[in-house]
Amino acid sequence: MVDLAGTWRFTALEGAELDGAERSTPFLTFDGDGQVFGLAGVNRVRGTWRLDGPTLTFGPVVSTLMAGPPDAMTREHQVLRLLGEPVQVSAPDGDTLELDGVVHASLVRDPHADGDPS
Repeated sequence: MVDLAGTWRFTALEGAELDGAERSTPFLTFDGDGQVFGLAGVNRVRGTWRLDGPTLTFGPVVSTLMAGPPDAMTREHQVLRLLGEPVQVSAPDGDTLELDGVVHASLVRDPHADGDPS
């Protein structure tokens, strides 16, 4: 079983460029109680998650509604697409996640991705 608890930073996101996106690099934090929150690219997201075997399902997920630069909005669009459909999750090691659904994404465990230095 994949241990999702903690904060994960996107390192690859199909259809979006992440290089040089330090302030708008998407991340997700999974709480053990089925809550998820993070940054989609421009806007904050919050919702629920459920893991059933290798299938990860989000929802409902809500977000703030700010506009941003085109590259950050592209990242956000792809993250929201990913969160909108069930995905297959795998963890090649304890610090890497691969999410495969309508969009493919790679994430790494990063407790500081949310900007909290603690």
